[in-house]
Amino acid sequence: MSDVLQGKAFSGWQDYYEMCKPRVVLLMLLCTLVGMFLATNESVPFDLIAYCLVGVALVAGSAAALNHLIDATVDQKMARTEQRPVAQGRVSMTQGLMFVAATGGLGLVILAFWVNPLTAGLNFLAWLGYGVIYSLYLKRATSQNIVIGGLFGAAPPLFGWTAVTNSVDGGGLLLVLIIFAWTPPHFWALAIDRLSDYEKVDIPMLPITHGVAYTKLHILLYTIILLVVSVLPFVIGMSNLLYLASALALGAGFLYWALAMMFDRNPNAPMETFKYSIVYLAVLFSALLLDHYLMPTSYV
Repeated sequence: MSDVLQGKAFSGWQDYYEMCKPRVVLLMLLCTLVGMFLATNESVPFDLIAYCLVGVALVAGSAAALNHLIDATVDQKMARTEQRPVAQGRVSMTQGLMFVAATGGLGLVILAFWVNPLTAGLNFLAWLGYGVIYSLYLKRATSQNIVIGGLFGAAPPLFGWTAVTNSVDGGGLLLVLIIFAWTPPHFWALAIDRLSDYEKVDIPMLPITHGVAYTKLHILLYTIILLVVSVLPFVIGMSNLLYLASALALGAGFLYWALAMMFDRNPNAPMETFKYSIVYLAVLFSALLLDHYLMPTSYV
């Protein structure tokens, strides 16, 4: 661990970029962007889009980097994470903390002064929730860590919504609810696939504490909940038939993989479910965006 604290070698920008979990942040930015456009029937100023996305990206990257620092010793024991920059000592704790402070602080300043204080405040709460409360406490305290902590990661579409409206409204909260329901089946599928990794560390993931069969059942249940929640934008008049068809088709695909895991039809089903869940969320929110402009409603 001393190597991790001091840093084994000179760290390059690629290491800091990796610490930000760019693929996760990119998905968050898509959800943020959709939240911005769905909040209004008018055009959204380009400068507001740019400031919002840059600010959210910096704060989210800061929280992800803090997670790398907190989980360094755990990451060293898991095949999926053992090559991470902090785990390998390419970035020291001091360097990492400076990076976390710089990116998070800059992101909050951009959001507070060039977007609005409400969006900045929500981003700070999400940073605190994921970077500190989840990473330091929830992850190691309960097998429901993903369910409870998922609320912090579900907030990006609300950031986009508040950036445009400067208010917390039902439409923005519904978008949060969709990601909140999506998170458990998304991550538990990965946890099942990497079960041997999690068995090496003292983290009470659901497959470890309650078994794989129990976890598969809960993935199926949450997938059904997600399918129901995903059609609510149509039910409340927020979206139209294009989105409804997309939500039902995508939900059917998610349900297929959940059932494939449940009945052991495919040994690769956990990882395939995890991969599908990423595509699911990206396409679902893209469908929301397309529907908003191709089949507009009078919701906002």
